[in-house]
Amino acid sequence: MIVLKGISKAYPSINVLRGIDIEIPDSCIFGIIGKSGAGKSTLLRITSLLERPDAGEVYYDNERVDTLTGTALLQRRRKMGMIFQNFNLLGSRNAAGNIAYPLEIAGMTKAQINKRVDELLEMTDIRDKRKARMSELSGGQKQRVAIARALAANPQVLFCDEATSSLDPQTTRSILSLIKDLHSRLNITVFLITHQMEVIHETCQQVVVLEKGLVVERGTVSSIFDAPKTQAAKDLIHG
Repeated sequence: MIVLKGISKAYPSINVLRGIDIEIPDSCIFGIIGKSGAGKSTLLRITSLLERPDAGEVYYDNERVDTLTGTALLQRRRKMGMIFQNFNLLGSRNAAGNIAYPLEIAGMTKAQINKRVDELLEMTDIRDKRKARMSELSGGQKQRVAIARALAANPQVLFCDEATSSLDPQTTRSILSLIKDLHSRLNITVFLITHQMEVIHETCQQVVVLEKGLVVERGTVSSIFDAPKTQAAKDLIHG
């Protein structure tokens, strides 16, 4: 379980997060939703240990992790995968090379890397794109490469930062279906941020609604959709 206690973060002239308390169960697809400026991306960066909070604590399985440094921080980060809206792929490498990159950093042998890359290409249904350059791939195919890369090191948590925002509706549905399938097959925790309520509805089990750096509503996806209690949730549901 991931536990966030009293998370606050401020930048010049703005308080981005104000005393956030959240518990994310193991093996859950957990969604954070809010309008632009609500603090979603900052919360993801703090939870994934890419940024430190000004106040508060982050725990993974009862171990405090926001204070980790050096080798201990790197080891913890290796248990996490991240996929982004803009893919963050290396244009100089083909699909297999992008997936192999974190495995090379981890010091795996060439034979081990090739075996794992083949597994991931199969898992994400792009086995025929092994040698494809990034310029040859569609947006959905690039995101599948990014997902495969994020899963390369067998992470315990997969972070999704607006992972479908730049995709068309049909491709979005296919990527969300893949994420749900991988969650089921790998028993992995998924932490997903989005401003698209349909993404939450299609994918998540639990959801938190953020507004101006505060948690204004939380619960199961069905409970939020069936009976939203706050205006923020109502606005997101009804567009």
